[in-house]
Amino acid sequence: MRVVIPTNTPDGLLAKRGAHFGKAPFYVIVDIEGNEIKDVSFAENPGHSGGACGNAVENIKNLGADALIVSGIGPNPLMGFNRIGIKVYYDGESPIVEESIKKLIKGNLQEMSPDMSCSHHRY
Repeated sequence: MRVVIPTNTPDGLLAKRGAHFGKAPFYVIVDIEGNEIKDVSFAENPGHSGGACGNAVENIKNLGADALIVSGIGPNPLMGFNRIGIKVYYDGESPIVEESIKKLIKGNLQEMSPDMSCSHHRY
């Protein structure tokens, strides 16, 4: 599974998570096999324009993502990810990537449903 997490820095597992997946400067990319982290890399966010974060959804798709971990997401981009088969998980507590990934591996993150979407973000 390839997991993408928006971050403020390119510091791998120690990167501070970004508040808004479309505006975060970087994406940390974590490849997981079974219950183990196999690879960690990052990509600069090429940015997005237009309504509904459409380019941001496409940018994350182009990274080969199977999943995205966010602290909040609007309804339109959530629907966009659902439409293309990228699972979106909610983590409103973990400040760094490593903590979010550990929670995901343990099955402690909830997949977001439309009623969980919002117009603001915590990190």
